Amino acid sequence: MKHLIVAVLTFFLPLGLMAQDTTSNTGFRDYTTAVLWQQHSGEYRALCFQAYNFAKVSLPLRKGEVTNSKKNCVVVDVDETVLDNSPFQGYEIRNNKSYDQKDWMNWTGKGIADTVPGALGFLKYAASQDIETFYLSNRGTAEVEATLCNLQQMGFPHADLAHMIFKTNTSDKEPRRQALLEQYNILMLCGDNLSDFSNVFYREGKQTKEQVDAMQQLFGTRFVVLPNPMYGDWEKPLYKRDSKTEAEKANERLQSLKTY
Repeated sequence: MKHLIVAVLTFFLPLGLMAQDTTSNTGFRDYTTAVLWQQHSGEYRALCFQAYNFAKVSLPLRKGEVTNSKKNCVVVDVDETVLDNSPFQGYEIRNNKSYDQKDWMNWTGKGIADTVPGALGFLKYAASQDIETFYLSNRGTAEVEATLCNLQQMGFPHADLAHMIFKTNTSDKEPRRQALLEQYNILMLCGDNLSDFSNVFYREGKQTKEQVDAMQQLFGTRFVVLPNPMYGDWEKPLYKRDSKTEAEKANERLQSLKTY
C-alpha cells in the first residue's frame, strides 16, 4: 500500500507542477489586478472624474487664448479615454491570452463598451461652448462603423464620420494632429497614453520621464491624462526584443521592478 501511494504521488506531482507553471509562468495573469482595479475601484473612477474636472476648468481658459478665426476643437483618444475596454482585457486573461487581434475585432464589433467616467459630461460641456470633438484613435478604419454606433448609443457629441480620425497606415498620431490644425485650434487633447499628446514621447532614445518633467505645465491644462494600468507604450521599453513569449515578458517585468 505504501509503495502504491508513492507511485501515485510520483505520477501526479509533475502534472501538478506543470499546471502551476501554466498559470504562473506565462505572465497572462500579471494583469489581473490592473484590470480588477479599473473595473472595481472607486479610485479609478475618482481619477477619471478628476481628470475631466480639470479639463472642464481649463477649457474656457484655453478658448480665451485663441486669437484667430479658426474653429475650436478638443481631440480625444477613444480606448480608455472615452470608452472602457476592460471587459476585453478580462476576456483575454480568462482565456490565457495577452492580445489577440481577432478577439479585439470581435469586441469592438459588438459596440457595447461602457463610457470612461466623466468623459461624456465633459464633451457635452465642450459642445455647449461651440467646441467640436474629434475622436483620434488607432483603431483601424474597419472599426469605424461599430465604434460610431457605440459612441452614438452612449450619446457622445459629434459622433459622425466627419469627426472620426482613425488609423490608416501608421500608428503615429502626429500627422493626423497636424492635418487637423490646418482648420482647427486644438484647445485640448485627452488620452491615456503619452503619444496621444505628442510624438516627442516614446521616441527611440528619449527618456520619457524627462520629457514629461520638461512639459509638466501642460498636464491638466492642455494635456489631460486618463488612468490606464492595463497596457500602453510605457511597457515597451521593459522588453529587450520585439518577439517574446509571455513567460519571457513576465520575467523581464519582474526584473524591472525597483526594490531594495
